[in-house]
Amino acid sequence: MNESSDLRDIKGIGTSLVDKLNRLGLKTINDLIEYFPRRYDDLSSVSPIKSLSPGHVTIRVMIKSIAGRYIKNGRRITEAIASDDTGSIKLTWFNQPYRETSLKRDTLYYISGKYELRYGRFAIYNPIVEAVSDFPLNTARIVPRYSQTKGLSSSDIRRALFKLTDLIALTPESLPIEIIKKYKLVSLGNALYAIHFPDSIKALEAAKRRLGFEELFMMILASELNKSAYENSSAVEISFDQALAKNFVDKLPFSLTDDQRKAAWQIYLDMARSRPMNRLIEGDVGSGKTAVAAMAALMVVNADKQAVLMAPTELLARQHDGTVNLMFKAIGLAGKVDLLIGGMSEAQKSKAHQRILNQETMFVIGTHALIQDKVKIPELALVIIDEQHRFGVNQRQALKLKANTQPHLLSLSATPIPRSLALTLFGELDISKLIEKPSSRQLVKTLLVSESVLNRKLNEIKTELRAGRQMFIVSSNIDTHPKYSVTELQKWANAKFSEYRVGVMHGRLKSDEKDKVMKDFAANKLDILVSTTVIEVGIDIPNATSMLIFDAESFGLAQLHQLRGRVGRGKHPGMAYLVHPDDATPSDRLKALESSNDGFKLAELDLDIRGPGAIYGKLQHGLLDLRVAGLADKKLISEAREAAKFFMIKGLNLLKYPKLATEVTKLQKLTNLN
Repeated sequence: MNESSDLRDIKGIGTSLVDKLNRLGLKTINDLIEYFPRRYDDLSSVSPIKSLSPGHVTIRVMIKSIAGRYIKNGRRITEAIASDDTGSIKLTWFNQPYRETSLKRDTLYYISGKYELRYGRFAIYNPIVEAVSDFPLNTARIVPRYSQTKGLSSSDIRRALFKLTDLIALTPESLPIEIIKKYKLVSLGNALYAIHFPDSIKALEAAKRRLGFEELFMMILASELNKSAYENSSAVEISFDQALAKNFVDKLPFSLTDDQRKAAWQIYLDMARSRPMNRLIEGDVGSGKTAVAAMAALMVVNADKQAVLMAPTELLARQHDGTVNLMFKAIGLAGKVDLLIGGMSEAQKSKAHQRILNQETMFVIGTHALIQDKVKIPELALVIIDEQHRFGVNQRQALKLKANTQPHLLSLSATPIPRSLALTLFGELDISKLIEKPSSRQLVKTLLVSESVLNRKLNEIKTELRAGRQMFIVSSNIDTHPKYSVTELQKWANAKFSEYRVGVMHGRLKSDEKDKVMKDFAANKLDILVSTTVIEVGIDIPNATSMLIFDAESFGLAQLHQLRGRVGRGKHPGMAYLVHPDDATPSDRLKALESSNDGFKLAELDLDIRGPGAIYGKLQHGLLDLRVAGLADKKLISEAREAAKFFMIKGLNLLKYPKLATEVTKLQKLTNLN
């Protein structure tokens, strides 16, 4: 029997238990060993009976008497008297008649359960019982609790794992011995044993540190290996044309911030080298990432090479296309920019494909339609991915493979990346930050309001509408919430704002329907737009100044910050109302949003509260599901980074560590953009 053996090879656990474990996705012995607990109950403190107080207790006692009887409603009650040197106590079980025959008098047991007052008397009700002579799995120790499934308890999982203790102890080491010694880590076998069967808090913490270190080390090493491979590949050198850049900037309808100028210069230096650029522009809402991306594409077009920008939604792609076309037209490059999205007709797409192939189009902006096999981009030298975490690994890779040589890569993210994520998931990237906001950008004020308070503020909101300005109303779903769905909020808006024109936007609308709604809203043919979060990223309606976000607690901080960034984009300040039920108290995280407009600080807070998956989540599955490590543990992250660099500098052979090699290779495929 080894780690790859089927669970059915474990003697003594039965097919019924194996079937239940299979339902959790656990097929092999290794799957079970690496199914870590989600929390722990400390039952290791054994108390004498005389010192018990109400609450969860563990005692070491002998059973002096036990009997069962029926009570009303046909229920069976089993009662026992247990004693130690300091006194006696009653134990009570409901509908567990087997206790009467399974418990032996004058035998030592550990008893764990809740000591409480019921029916006018103190007793321990429905306690767990284990013989002292056995290895206790469920009492008198730190007891792991696992995620379960119907008919499967944590004790069942512990029972199966207990059959594997010898195999766990012999788990081969996965890290180089130099690293284990340097960072004073316990062995992998000891860590796996202690994570399931900790005999002390100290042993459990040592196990968590070892396993968390390994998770972070593998992630960072994968990133470092990718970075090394990327830097050793070749790309087309794109020369910087100072006169062209100056002309472009002079024709912009706004002044660049210092952050934008610095980011553009970093990009130009990157692309002038023969190795491919791998840079991320992270900027808060409204920091001007599109202008920087356009400046990057400008130099590529000037070099007679092609650039692509892939956006996550058709709405955003259309908006980018309109913005960039105006910028390029101002310097005499009209016709060089083209749009390619799924919502276009087949005839439109076919013409776009031909223009791209013939190199009439040198900068193509689109969505997933860009990665279709029929799209040929013969001189592709720059790939720009907007909101890169919204695209899967295969989608990003498919776009890069359109190039004959490794293209330069520029990623954009409007969700600021917390430092701990930047050091782990994004370690292979060069990062430019756009913190400074354009001088024209208005402040967005945020206010937490209950439903009743909101009703009293409707006249204030209508003042904005009467002045000719517009408003968003945002819901987390289309039609499932009984009160806050788009469907219900549309009715509410029509009733409360009957004199105004109300439109609806959500993901189930067809592309042409979405396009018409957004065009009507942009053209001020609609006063109010009731929408889901499809308007979260990049939608630019300068005349929109108010936003009502209902059921705000159901959104993450980063998402709420993105949403409120849709208002106050013109010459008038914006106002975002976070609406909660009258009987609910706003959480501390919503209060933080009310008091801060700093997206970077809010991203850090969101990471601490909800974890990385909530921020960079679903499409990075497999990379973000840290089971032990915490991204708030900056010391452990620092040590893991140092160890990964040590591994690279020493030129250690990854293939000497099979388990490490398997995991790191898998992570290399999942990691940020390679």
